[in-house]
Amino acid sequence: MEGLTSIRSRFGPKETMNRLEAEIRAHGMKVFERIDHAAGAAEAGLELRPTELIIFGNARGGTPLMQSVQTVGIDLPLKALVWEDASGTTWLSYNEPSWIAHRHGAANAEPVVNKMSGVLSAMARRITEKAA
Repeated sequence: MEGLTSIRSRFGPKETMNRLEAEIRAHGMKVFERIDHAAGAAEAGLELRPTELIIFGNARGGTPLMQSVQTVGIDLPLKALVWEDASGTTWLSYNEPSWIAHRHGAANAEPVVNKMSGVLSAMARRITEKAA
């Protein structure tokens, strides 16, 4: 899917999400919310494999993009989805910052986008591949 990165995790959904939240906080970013879609489905009497969204960010990272094009605010703060597929594999998915900037036509966004992309990629690899 264009602009979406999905990385296989060697950990289960809950551990992957907990590791991601800890990594986000360790990088000085704010966690705004965790939304457990599977729990919401269960409350409605429906079934959904583990699917949890985390909303996070840092005003120093996102504000420059919104200063360029305010509609970027629909895609910020950043979001990451931890989900389990039908075979029981856990995945971490997130929108690429370059795709977000391109989607909104943000000018001169490369320095901010490159930094955001680097941090997201490093965090994703660290939390999905290595033991705690």
